[in-house]
Amino acid sequence: MDLCKEILVSALAKEEIQISFPHFDTDVEKLFEKECFKIIRRIKDILNDDSLEDKECFERIERLVIEFENLNCADLSRHDFG
Repeated sequence: MDLCKEILVSALAKEEIQISFPHFDTDVEKLFEKECFKIIRRIKDILNDDSLEDKECFERIERLVIEFENLNCADLSRHDFG
């Protein structure tokens, strides 16, 4: 690392860091409710997909699992059918 970077890193390491999100909706409960509603609506759409027959139930479940994976909120250790 060159001298200028070392000096800057050293100076910044001693400073207090403040992070702000000026346009963030601070009502976290409403944010969660909104996102949960979207998830439930997508799950309902998948379950109501008449293009899949009952024998294809696995595909419906797989699509639900993928939705949760896309949200990075699924602990699906048993999902790996490798």
